[in-house]
Amino acid sequence: MILTVTLNPAVDHTIKLDGPLEADAVNRTTLDQYDAGGKGINVSKYLEALDAETVTSGLVGGLFGDFVERQLSRTKVPHDFVEMSGCTRLNTTILSEDGEYKINQSGHPVKRRSERAIIEKIADYDPETVVVAGSLPPGLGPATIDRIADAGDWDTAVDVEGGLLDRLEVPYAWCKPNRAELATATGMPTGTVEECRAAARELQSRGFRRVVASLGPDGAILVTDDDGFYVEPPETDVVDTAGAGDALLAGVLKASADGLPLGETLRYGVEVAGRVVEVPGTTVPSLSAVAEEASSNRLRSL
Repeated sequence: MILTVTLNPAVDHTIKLDGPLEADAVNRTTLDQYDAGGKGINVSKYLEALDAETVTSGLVGGLFGDFVERQLSRTKVPHDFVEMSGCTRLNTTILSEDGEYKINQSGHPVKRRSERAIIEKIADYDPETVVVAGSLPPGLGPATIDRIADAGDWDTAVDVEGGLLDRLEVPYAWCKPNRAELATATGMPTGTVEECRAAARELQSRGFRRVVASLGPDGAILVTDDDGFYVEPPETDVVDTAGAGDALLAGVLKASADGLPLGETLRYGVEVAGRVVEVPGTTVPSLSAVAEEASSNRLRSL
């Protein structure tokens, strides 16, 4: 079972405008959508759609926390959260003719006792893999993630921003940076696939056993002790990139749990991400026949 932890979840509010975003004007919307969000929650949503055993946990509170739990219940995504005193945050994505704008709240301050409650919650489920993903709320730091990883006999995967990734100390089974996070965590250039591979190798040498890096329109790479793979992205009509990295990680973890070879694992994850960018927000698209379609994604060794 794969348990995901979102320490700073959100309600994802997606707005699509019927023109460019203009200052000092009333901007009309053609789409207005609310989703239960946060990177760990997204990973569990995609895992559930892939028929993987999963439960999502984290810290929720207030009106938006209630919304997150209600929506996950409605969509039948297993969840078990720890209640906090503050209110879950609201993140807004604006899709317009002139670009994609993101406005993310920082989150409510969290006390150390909430960290302990999360670790106890994870231990109750005794999962094979724990995913810690997303930003941290005020009051928590990298030591929180290290303590979660070190608290039980489970593999831990992390998907956090580069500066935080650079400060983790406990060995990890997986990490999933994007291109910018890879550069920040290592201080190395990531302009080309080969440079990304070198930066991923640097992270791998620091104790991240397997590094999956999402490279946006350039696809993704997977680096381990002995192997390296690159997969080009499938041809897609990109509507919204929200959730793409979470979908990649969900696909990779699902395929790995199913025993697929490493190269096929990356192909599978890239295919899931390719489906997700074709829908707005973090809506879960159809994920049927992913394995069959993934086999056509171009794979090469690094």
